[in-house]
Amino acid sequence: WKQIIFAVIALLAVAALLKIPMPIFELAVVPLFIINLFALILVLFTPAVNGSHRWFALGGINLQPSESAKLLTILVVSRVISKDHLTEGKQLLYGFVITLVPVLLIIIEPDFGTTLVFWASLLAMLIAADLPLFYIVLMISPVLSIVSSFWWPAMIAWLLILIFILIRFRLSWVAVTVASIANAFVALIMPLFWNGLKDYQQNRILTFIDPMRDPLGAGYQIIQAKIAVGSGALTGKGWLAGTQKNMNFLPEHHTDFIFSVIGEEFGFLGSLALLLAFSYFFWRISVTTTELKVRERRIAAAGIMAYLMLQSFINIGMNIGLVPATGIPLPFISYGGSNLLINTIAVGVILKYMNERGFMK
Repeated sequence: WKQIIFAVIALLAVAALLKIPMPIFELAVVPLFIINLFALILVLFTPAVNGSHRWFALGGINLQPSESAKLLTILVVSRVISKDHLTEGKQLLYGFVITLVPVLLIIIEPDFGTTLVFWASLLAMLIAADLPLFYIVLMISPVLSIVSSFWWPAMIAWLLILIFILIRFRLSWVAVTVASIANAFVALIMPLFWNGLKDYQQNRILTFIDPMRDPLGAGYQIIQAKIAVGSGALTGKGWLAGTQKNMNFLPEHHTDFIFSVIGEEFGFLGSLALLLAFSYFFWRISVTTTELKVRERRIAAAGIMAYLMLQSFINIGMNIGLVPATGIPLPFISYGGSNLLINTIAVGVILKYMNERGFMK
């Protein structure tokens, strides 16, 4: 019933959003972003739920300010980096600084999985803003340095490849040297970062690599999710007939692991139908994004598409063992009022841009 209520509220919110004049909508973005930052601070003082401070409990309904922070950060960043007078370096700097503020507050909750969505959105927005490709390489290089740091031959190979790529972009030797040293530093401090992670976070990563190392503990969720998906076979066990779910072998089956329920009850064909629906949905957003004439709106639409795509990829990936379990819901499918509301409003923003696309360039 809560989900139905939030679905109705979400549709009403989109209907209201489409009727709000664009100047008023644009005027409200920054104040709402600032209010959301205060909400991210206040939520840290709420009672912990499962060791995290993420929700405001209001009349039996939990509201999660980190969900609205995703959309509002995208709208603010797109407005700032779309300014014509900004240099490429300032675009990168301003986008990074604005995104970093909510990310740091969400890390304190702690909620590391959600922060990935912010960086993916920022990357997509910078690409949509026509930032030169070498800036994008510099942004993603620390991630590859972290991955390669677990095996020193791979780390050396990656640093050599990075140097070669930056030279091909004809950067100065100073820039190449600084980027190489920075990435080497990131790789070398990984042991300190690893030791700073909480035990459950380390277990999630180690269990992703080898779920059977702790089949009754940290690996339990991944193992049961894969069993559920595999047991669905081609056509599934039938609506509401999933044994992994009904016998409570599958934890969080209504939120983070709902795709496993779909795989078990509707099988490969049902899962494929859902994936095709998501693919068509994202394809339509991508087509719409290219048609938008206003630069700020085109950048914002790219950021919205990126965050919805990443959430879908991570959720489905962790259900079938491709990525570690991170607690990210499946957009529009998982139970969760805040996520459903904000995701629907985010699509409503793109619809609003579509309605206005013929009036400005």
